[in-house]
Formats: sequence, structure tokens, C-alpha cells
Amino acid sequence: MTKRNRCGDRRWLGIWCYHFFLLWSTINGQTRYSIPEELKQGSVVGNLAKDLGLGLSDIVDRNLRVASEAGEQYFSVDAGKGELLVNDRIDREALCGQSASCVLPLQVVVENPLQLHRIEVEIRDVNDNAPTFLKSDHVIEIAESTVVGVRFPLEMAEDPDVGSNGLKTYTLSKDDCFSLKVKEIENGRKVPELVLNKSLDREKKAKHILFLTALDGGNPVKTGTSKITINVLDINDNVPQFESSFYKIAVKENSANGSFVITTKATDIDEGPNGEIEYSLGVHTPPSVLSLFHIDAVTGDVYLKKQLDHETQTSYRIDISAKDKGLPKMEGHCTLQVDVLDVNDNAPEIVLTSKSASVPEDSRSGTVVALISVRDLDSGENGKVSLQLPKGFPFILKPSFSNNYALITNGPLNRENVSEYIVEITATDSGSPPQSTQKYIPVTITDVNDNPPVFTQPSYNVYLKENGVPGSILFSVSASDLDSGENAKISYSILDSKVQDVSVSSYVYMNADNGSIYSMHSFDYEKLKVFQIQVQAKDQGSPCLSSNATVHVFILDQNDNAPAVIYPSSAALGSLSHQRMPRSAKAGHLVTKVTAVDADSGHNAWISYRLAEATDTSLFTVNQYTGEVRTKRAVSEQDESSQRLLIEIKDDGEPLQSATITVSILLEDGLHEPILELRHKTSEPNRKTGRITLYLILSLASVSVLSLVTFLILAVKCIRNSRSSGSCCMRRSDCDDYKKPNRNLQIQLNTDGPIKYVEVLGGDMMSQSQSFRSCMSPMSEYSDFTLIKPSSTTDFKEVISVLDASLPDSTWTFESQQVSS
Repeated sequence: MTKRNRCGDRRWLGIWCYHFFLLWSTINGQTRYSIPEELKQGSVVGNLAKDLGLGLSDIVDRNLRVASEAGEQYFSVDAGKGELLVNDRIDREALCGQSASCVLPLQVVVENPLQLHRIEVEIRDVNDNAPTFLKSDHVIEIAESTVVGVRFPLEMAEDPDVGSNGLKTYTLSKDDCFSLKVKEIENGRKVPELVLNKSLDREKKAKHILFLTALDGGNPVKTGTSKITINVLDINDNVPQFESSFYKIAVKENSANGSFVITTKATDIDEGPNGEIEYSLGVHTPPSVLSLFHIDAVTGDVYLKKQLDHETQTSYRIDISAKDKGLPKMEGHCTLQVDVLDVNDNAPEIVLTSKSASVPEDSRSGTVVALISVRDLDSGENGKVSLQLPKGFPFILKPSFSNNYALITNGPLNRENVSEYIVEITATDSGSPPQSTQKYIPVTITDVNDNPPVFTQPSYNVYLKENGVPGSILFSVSASDLDSGENAKISYSILDSKVQDVSVSSYVYMNADNGSIYSMHSFDYEKLKVFQIQVQAKDQGSPCLSSNATVHVFILDQNDNAPAVIYPSSAALGSLSHQRMPRSAKAGHLVTKVTAVDADSGHNAWISYRLAEATDTSLFTVNQYTGEVRTKRAVSEQDESSQRLLIEIKDDGEPLQSATITVSILLEDGLHEPILELRHKTSEPNRKTGRITLYLILSLASVSVLSLVTFLILAVKCIRNSRSSGSCCMRRSDCDDYKKPNRNLQIQLNTDGPIKYVEVLGGDMMSQSQSFRSCMSPMSEYSDFTLIKPSSTTDFKEVISVLDASLPDSTWTFESQQVSS
């Protein structure tokens, strides 16, 4: 008992010696360690972080982990020291069986960025197993007539250890008749044979008891013992002999149950029962072999009992026995080796080693998406595997080492087109027929801010009535962004610009969340007809992207201005205008002409005149369209010398706006040219005033003639092009004479009613502009042509004294105002 303990102490001493002298080396860029089996949990294998060139911080920061291709997690990493530790009991025999080399491949995965290192840990054998026999007792019957030198194969011992720790030799207890012969066969295996050294004499000794001891080469040596009992039989002195002592056959692993394998044949020269042979599998045949093979006792034919598996075991050695029926029975032996041929019966296996959670859409080509490995349990060509990816995907497989691959990007990614790829990887072996398997790897493409917001249209037209309620919504713009998340969240704002030298933010404000635009106050068409708002949509990405759109706001006119009388001038006399006429005036005599303007536009500015009250309604009439006051009949002596007329001027708007003027007419005898007198009275006697008046009249006449000619040309052209149309527009960009592309001339002609209305507009939108309006009445015998500007009436009072002089012949009223916006 003490000796056994000492052997155990020496064994553990050897193990710890191996532990303290661990070897590691790097071959072809791979790290290799060597350790003995059966190390305690927590034993240090080597400094993994140092050998891989990593710092201690990388272990945690880059999530260093170790994965075993064998499936079991035998090793772990000490995060504090970077050392590779034994995590579980390692039994070399369980891992590698009888293989001379036992190397455990490990994969070290490091993230951020993804890296894969392959290390190998060689598991060295220790002498932890003693040789054992399948049976502890073995009985051999030998005829006494057996000749000297005959050999009897004995049961071989099995030792799971390898190398020097494996089975080394056999010894036999001393006996004068028998000796031991150890024969070495293929693969270095040693078969013990019992040799008859001396003829047996049953009458002297009928039974021999021997002990066969198997010894390994470990230090200390371990042994196993089997008891051999030899019964000496009489007579039947010929042993069956096989035609060959060794048979070899190759069988495909997919051979069906019951398939014929080979025929073994033995002969016995004895006669009768001593020469009749029965075949059987050797008494030392393991149960695993007995479950696979069967031999016909009469013919010696060997059959399969169930299907073989090359991946489980590639070769079988079977002991076949041939016994005769003599007394005692004689037995001959041969060995059958069955090699299992591989067929392609295993599909490749794809293992996902590591995978990125997501890939940004702006990733460069070559970005690692996933690390994969592939394996096939078959051998030779059947185990060679190739990988394929479907066409049209922006990914490729890059081989690394030992059937390991990296799935990397191979082209631009666009999340707005494809937000997720399901990458199908197909592994196909080189067998015939080939086997294949598929692996689906989802790859999520994350968004980057590469798309600016886009408005539904580049510009918007908004039509707004004047005099609206401040704070009311004008319009809502909308933009969309193809990105997602924060990159697609949009805020709206108004870019700073000027409207009539005032910031646009003083006119409107915008809701940053929904793009709604609100008015800050009401608008006056007569002051502001149109303006522009530059709006911007900006996303919340980093860096943020934006786009702009233009909102054109057109103010629509409302009838909020009453007509204003510009002639007869009443600035000094209030609402009363004094006129004179001769008593000799006939019917149709022009007494005066009332001229009014309306600051509104369109129908709201159409003016009509009506005689509301008169001293004598039978004497005077007012033209509804021109405002001319004429006599309806000749003046008589009975008519009162002082006549008073109340003239009402109305526009055509809704609601209707009106104004009145009172005209006082004095009937005088001998007054032939009252209008001429008015002209002389209005003019200043001095030369300076007359010269100014002359210049002003010439200027107004020139502009009026030019405007009339332009209007006639355009009117004729428009009427020819479309007789049913009431408007004609000509833009300055269509004429060669204009230098500025945005300035325009527009003439609107309305012939719907008795009033002929023409409006001539010129100039830029939101810039300086000029406007001319003409009102013509077909009922006027003077064919009056009036050019007016509806936006203002103040300038006409300054020149009214000059205009009065021309009223009897041809009434001209002109206004031109520069408007800055």
C-alpha cells in the first residue's frame, strides 16, 4: 500500500513538473501551447494576452473570449492577468483516443474590431491508465499430442495511454512447458503468444495455470494481469489451418445490413468429427465488433449486421477462429482487417463564429460583417468544402485560415434602398454526389444622415385676402426625409429676408414642428400685393442637412376703399365745387366732368356716377360711366341762376363703397367759354408758372400718347389671337428691348360690361413697379382715355389745375407712381 502511494506521489510530481515547464510556440502565425492532461482547474496554460500582442485592457474592452472547436469549454481567460487557464478536467484519452498526437484547436475572438486568432493546445499524455484485459480468466485447451513450437494467441491488453505510457511488453509466469513470445503487428501493436516448449503429458499434469502480465512504459510502470488456465486434452492432434493467416477487405460505409463481406476458409486433415470445422469470431472480440459483424459457422462467410460509419471508426481487426469437432477440439486462428471506405454521407456545417450587430450604410468596402468557419465530417475529397454567396449582394467571403472565412462588404450600402440583407451562404463539398447546406445571416444596415429633407414642391403659391385676422394660418408646407430616426426628424424655419425693407419675420412666423405659417398682422393690398417667404427644412442628423423652398404670398384685394374724387378739385372748398355756364348753353352742353379713382383693383375699382339730387333734375344729367355733367335741354330764362347738383360715385365691389360731391353751377349771361376762363384762372400769370405748366402738359401728353399707342397695338394683337379672351399679357422677357429679364408689362382688358377697363402693369414682383389703368366709355363723345394708378390719389391734386384746362376737348387724367416693395 505504501508503494502504491509513492507511485501516486511520483505521478503527480511529474504532472506538476510539466505544469511549471509549459511550452508554447508560434507556427505559421499560430500560437501553440503544450500541457499535460489531468491538470487541475485554474492551472495556467500561458500568457495569452502577451503572446497575441494585446494589452490587459483589451481583454475587457474588446471582449476577448476563447471558443473550442471541440465543443467543450476546457479553457478560460483570466481578465486580470491575460492568462489562459484550465477550465475543466482534460482527459486526453476521451478527446483523442489512441491518436499519437492530441491537439485541441481554440479560436480566440477579439471584437472592436473583429479579429480571430487560432491557437493550439497540445495535450500530452500522462500515465494515468494501467493495461487491462478484456477477461481476467482465459481458458485454453491443448491436446497432449500438440507438437512443440505451436503458438497460441493470447488476449491482448488495452492501455488508453499512448507513446511511452502505452502498453510496452508482456511477461508470463514461469512454466517448464510454456514460454511467451511477443509479436509486433501493424501500428506497433504487440500480440502475446503462448509457445509450447515441451510436449504435454496429460497423465503427469492435466492443467497448467499461468499468469500473463501486461506492462506499460510509464514511470512508475503500471501493469495488468490475466489468469490463463491450460487444460491438456488428449489425441486429436491436428489443428485446422486457414488458407491465409491475414485477410484484408475494404467495405463502403453505406453498405446495407446483411451485406456479404468476405469468405474465410480453413482445413483440417483429420477425418471424421476431428476434421469437421466450425467458424466463429474470436473469444476476445469486443462487443462493438460483435454488433457489426457475423460469420457463418459452416461456410466461414462474414456478413454485416448493421451499417458502418467511417466517421466513427475507419478500420476493424477481427480474430476468426476455426474449431474442429474432435476430442479434444483443435482450434485454428486468422485475422480479418476490414477497412471502412468513406462515402459522402455528411453535409458541410457552417458555424457562425462572430457577427456584428449592424453595419452603417457608409461603411467602406472590406468592412468585416461576420466571422464563420466550415467543417465536414467526411474525409478526402468528400471533406473539401467550398462556399458560395448569391449574386447581387454587396458582400464577399474572404478566406483566412483552416476553413475560416470573413464575410466583408464589397460595394456601397444604401439603407434607403435595402435596410436589411438576409445573406445566404451555401457550403458544398467535393463528394459525388456533392452535399450542401445553407446558412442565413441577417445583416442590418444602420442609417447615416445622407439625405436632406425634400419639400413636396420647390415653391408654393398662397392667395390671401387682405384685412385678415392676425394670427390666422396662411399655409402649411411639408417636407420628407428618406433617412430614419433622428436623421429624419424635421424642423421648419423661415430664412431672414426683407419685405419693403422690413424683415419678413415681422410679417409671419412659422411652427417649427409642423411647417404651418401664421400671419403676424393683417395685410393691406393697397400697400403690399405680393411677397416671398424663404422656408427651410432641417433634419436632426449630425451633421444636419437642409433644403429650402419659396412661398409666394399673393394678397387678394377686398373692397375696403371708397371712391375718391380727384376732379373737380375740392381740397380748398370741402365737398362743394363751383362751376359756371352760359345761359345760352344748348342741350348736351358739357358743364363739367367728375373724375374719381378707387384705390382697390378689379371690380372693386369699377366706378359709376349717378345724379342723386339736383335743383332741377330736368336740366342736368350725369353720364354713368364717364362722370360727365351735361345739359339735358337748353337753358331757359325761367331756370334759376344757381343750380346745385349732388353726384354719387359708387364702385362695383361687395360690399359697395360710395362717395358724393356737390357741384354748384352758376348760370350767367354772356359767358361763352367758361372752361377757358377756368383755365386762365387756374394758371398763374407769371412766366415761371406758365413755363412749368407747359412742360408738364407736354410730358403728360407724350406719356399718354405713348401709352395709348402701346395699348392699341397690344389690344389689336390680343383680339386677333383670342376674341373670346378678356386679357392679354406680354412679358418683358419676350421683348428684345428690355434688359432686365424679370420686368414685365401686363395689360388687362375687360369687355364684360359697358365700362371698358384696361390695366397696364410694369415692373418686377416685390421691386419697383409702375401701373397704368384706363377707363373708357363708348358713350363718351370725347373718347376719354384716362391712365390712373389705384394705389394713391394724393399726387393728382398737385396737377389738377393744369389738367382742368384740357377737359372740354379731351379729358386726360394721368398718374404714375413708383412703388417700392
